Amino acid sequence: MSFARYPSLDGAVVFTTGGAGGIGAETVRAFAEQGSKVGFIDFDLDSGANLVQEVTDAGADCHFEHADLRDIDDLKGAFAGLREALGPAGVLVNNAARDDRHGWEDVTPEYYDERIATNLRHMFFATQTVAPDMIAAGKGSVEQADISLTL
Repeated sequence: MSFARYPSLDGAVVFTTGGAGGIGAETVRAFAEQGSKVGFIDFDLDSGANLVQEVTDAGADCHFEHADLRDIDDLKGAFAGLREALGPAGVLVNNAARDDRHGWEDVTPEYYDERIATNLRHMFFATQTVAPDMIAAGKGSVEQADISLTL
């Protein structure tokens, strides 16, 4: 199957959170197919290593950093590793999340706080971490859930 090519993505540096599986892995593959340099962060070491191998074997530039996104220092360190390997990000895809189904009556304060940290909190700090490079470049894009920010 043939897909559209976007010349502006060829050589672009793209960072993705939660990139080792599911929608995140497909995002990594899609940007790599466009010729982008793709870096992703995830806590799943095996899936992350396998995806990097797959994408680099296909000829793309791809880098993986292991991190727990709930730990903001770990997140920032992972972005520093991606930046060192690929250069400053021009695109950030805040993808990482967990969506376990359960009844509302089963939600505890601890569970709620963990889900906020997993599904929302890291998005702000990921954006805060990469936005200065986008501002310095005079362009950039942050994508998350149903929100987009173009710098």
